[in-house]
Amino acid sequence: MHGYVSRSQEQIILKHLKNFPAVALLGARQVGKSTLAQHLLRSVGKAVYLDLENPRDLARLQDPMAYLEANREALICVDEVQRMPDIFQSFRSFLDNNRGPGRLLILGSASPGLIRQSSETLAGRISFIEIGPFTIREVGNWKRLWVQGGYPESYRLDEELSYDWRTNYIRTFLERDLPQLGITIPAATLRRFWTMLAHMNGSVLNQSTLASSMGVSVPTIRNYLDILEGALVIRRLPPYSANTKKRLVKSPKIYIRDTGLIHNLLGVESYNDLLGHPCLGSSYEAFAIPSLLEAFPRHTASFYRSSGGSEVDLVLEKGRERIAIEMKASSAPTVSRGFYEALKVIKPDQTFVVAPVQESFPLKDGIIVSSVKSICET
Repeated sequence: MHGYVSRSQEQIILKHLKNFPAVALLGARQVGKSTLAQHLLRSVGKAVYLDLENPRDLARLQDPMAYLEANREALICVDEVQRMPDIFQSFRSFLDNNRGPGRLLILGSASPGLIRQSSETLAGRISFIEIGPFTIREVGNWKRLWVQGGYPESYRLDEELSYDWRTNYIRTFLERDLPQLGITIPAATLRRFWTMLAHMNGSVLNQSTLASSMGVSVPTIRNYLDILEGALVIRRLPPYSANTKKRLVKSPKIYIRDTGLIHNLLGVESYNDLLGHPCLGSSYEAFAIPSLLEAFPRHTASFYRSSGGSEVDLVLEKGRERIAIEMKASSAPTVSRGFYEALKVIKPDQTFVVAPVQESFPLKDGIIVSSVKSICET
């Protein structure tokens, strides 16, 4: 697979550039932010692009205000902005002196909290848009996407080279990228922690158990989680919190955002390996969730689990609308009694069982079994 892959958020980004002074594209390293930005710059007229990992471009910003003012007629794109967090003060002054939309396109490989200053300094002037790995709406081969993950290079390569690419990615991420964000925790410690999270993927987070296993305190575990979440490689899915008499689980579920990374951390090299691995079910959940969240961007997402064991993997809410989604890695999925018990509490408008099926079909009681792609395209 070669060539540019159209991203589902392109039109949203262009719309925000027409309405906000600054737009920030945030995502983990190598998810395709730079490729996406350079593609969009070709359609906006006059634009300049700076990559702060390029020493020549970095040198151009020795006097940031002078450079920004000299290019005030162009859309200025600054890539890898986390390398120069102090530049946000200059961005603010520049935007105050040059009012109007579409002045800055900022790319960062971390959340606003890890980049520091951005959300406070540019409050009211900036729109944040998260760019993740490829989703099922963007690429056609769901099996390859599931096994190799959605990082563009990992997806494009064959199975063996993809695994090698992810091995190198994880090492570089831990040994170079995190230290550049000011993280001083040893790479080996964070790798061990990240691997533990891969084993826990799709489970309710138990910080005390993690602390005991790592031989550290609960606040230290919380710090590790904040680092990996801030670097946009893990997700905490909150518990359902509507008023109900049921006693509900109060801790979030933990997911690694990319299934290719999960499989690498667990030593799963191929689709056949995955089919025989204990992580199969939780891996399929982690595969489906990013595409579903992208397809329903204005819905809040949670999971439902009661102390009695009733559960639904994903609840999407917008206003009074509720969608309940269970995820099964089987092409002949069945659901438990606890799932039906949960539906009585949630009272969803639509209920789906997401599974690797060719065609959608009804289960019973209005429940539809469907593929991830089918739901995302409805």
